[in-house]
Amino acid sequence: MIPDTAELPLDPFSELVSQAVERVSPAVVNISAARKDGRSLGRGSGVLYTPDGYLLTNSHVIAGADRFSASLTDGRELAATRIGDDPGTDLAVLRLEANGLPHASFGSSAKLRVGQLVIAIGNPFGYQTSVTAGIVSALGRSLRAASGRLIESVIQTDAPLNPGNSGGPLVDARGAVIGVNTAMAGGAQGICFAIGIDTAIDVATRLMRDGRVKRSRLGLAGQTSTLDRRMARILDRSALHAVQVTGVEPNGAAARAGLQSGDVLLEFGGETVSGVDQLHRLLTAERANNDVPIRVLRRTERLELIVRPEAD
Repeated sequence: MIPDTAELPLDPFSELVSQAVERVSPAVVNISAARKDGRSLGRGSGVLYTPDGYLLTNSHVIAGADRFSASLTDGRELAATRIGDDPGTDLAVLRLEANGLPHASFGSSAKLRVGQLVIAIGNPFGYQTSVTAGIVSALGRSLRAASGRLIESVIQTDAPLNPGNSGGPLVDARGAVIGVNTAMAGGAQGICFAIGIDTAIDVATRLMRDGRVKRSRLGLAGQTSTLDRRMARILDRSALHAVQVTGVEPNGAAARAGLQSGDVLLEFGGETVSGVDQLHRLLTAERANNDVPIRVLRRTERLELIVRPEAD
């Protein structure tokens, strides 16, 4: 007699994925965006993170739209309003007109490790709450947003994504959201990207407060890098991470300050820089057009420079 597979225990991998999906899937919504004239602009995904209806999605999911609605896994379709969006990080916040909604918990993208299990949940091609799984393929990637701004500290994963997955959550084995799925590499297989949740939390907080993200910019591309422990001791630095400059815009603030590709940014305005996400948080609107002291490591030489960030 063939046993009923429903009664068989799952293998450990399947059990982890299944439990994570059970925790998060009720908070995943299918977003419809349309113009005032009713013309549909397409669909995407989102994830609720508060019981009173705030949800994260991608900016490109709602771009150009005036009307929004979201379908829940329980069959309800609710109207949504735009709280704010930030094309510079391809993130947006909507709010559903309801309370007591299921909502997901946030983890930390800073604690991710390459090879770690991740699960993508979304609505590809309108198929509600589809699930794919994979691993973290790389950390600290850069991705150019539709606005032209480089999004730093992006998570690369091989969890397959399809049109409609955009804006849905990338979660870890505990069911905590650690990223917002945003893109796949065209013409490639198994190369997909998600905005780290640490960046998403910061952006969502500012969107909820101001409706937009006000920031300044240095005119450089960079990535989080790990300092040699010996060098960290020489620098008397407890943080082992900093930001390595990978490119400098001609005539930008960084170039005028004398920064060069290959430099390692250690301090900004007297604060230790421990990664790209933190540097983004330090580049507030108040910094624009004001002199800020920075400390830089160029090969083995320590430099103190003055940079004047530009309004973004």
